[in-house]
Amino acid sequence: MHIVYVSDGKAGHRSQALGLFQAMQRQQPETTFEEVLITDLPIISLILALFSSKNSLFKQAPDFIFGVGSHTHFRVWLLGKIFKKAKTIILMKPSLPIGCFDYAVIPEHDGIHADSHVIVTRGALNPIRNENRHQTARVLIALGGSSKRHQWNQDKVLSSVKKIVENNPNAEIILTTSRRTPAEFVDILRQQNFAQHLHIFPVEQTPQGWIFEEMQKAEAVWVTEDSVSMIFEALTAGCRVGVMAMDRLKDDRITHSVDQMLESQLISQQTCVVQLPQPYAFKEADRVATYLLAKN
Repeated sequence: MHIVYVSDGKAGHRSQALGLFQAMQRQQPETTFEEVLITDLPIISLILALFSSKNSLFKQAPDFIFGVGSHTHFRVWLLGKIFKKAKTIILMKPSLPIGCFDYAVIPEHDGIHADSHVIVTRGALNPIRNENRHQTARVLIALGGSSKRHQWNQDKVLSSVKKIVENNPNAEIILTTSRRTPAEFVDILRQQNFAQHLHIFPVEQTPQGWIFEEMQKAEAVWVTEDSVSMIFEALTAGCRVGVMAMDRLKDDRITHSVDQMLESQLISQQTCVVQLPQPYAFKEADRVATYLLAKN
């Protein structure tokens, strides 16, 4: 079985496609994956391929064609016309009518109801699995930053980190930042009295995949509430998950999804590991893969 992923080059989108591919490969080990950038798939060449009996667009004819990112959708639709036996999968709410594709895999916060073409998931898919390597009293704190729905509040974040340190005196606490964290924050954090209890790794000093490895080792992960994808990644890794409040600029489906997870006690705003909810068996990519392979 061969999967072609039409890529816009964005790491977050690629993570979703890899998550589904790897889940499918676990169930059908011979599955192969080919990533093709949209720049290598000019629209005109796809239209010409529609009217050609021969084409050599890919290493082999695909069984599934994935697309993530609005710029990939029209190309995936065209490729579905060229490769009529392939199933087209959009891993988000499509910019074209859903009926243009075989399936759309859509996070529930987008408010689209499941039907024969729509698979609704809790959060975006990711390539993480629970490897059951979590170490007791090992904590990861992952900081985000300002976004279109959240405003960074330095005092609030410092207060949250301080409470986590104070309420987990015997824990090994690793803290990292993101590209949205204000550049001066790490220096300010290091000046705090409680910083001596932290192992601080600014994002620019961490190699690719570092945070996913840390999630495999952490018993608990605290995430600022702007980083919704990271909340779902920590849940998928099998960690207890705490969320650190941020100032909200607006309420929308994303912020409501965080509130719903708090209400259903998937995550918590508590600052002590033992008060966080027990890990939840979160396997959305595996669930979607099982469904698609059963339909294929």
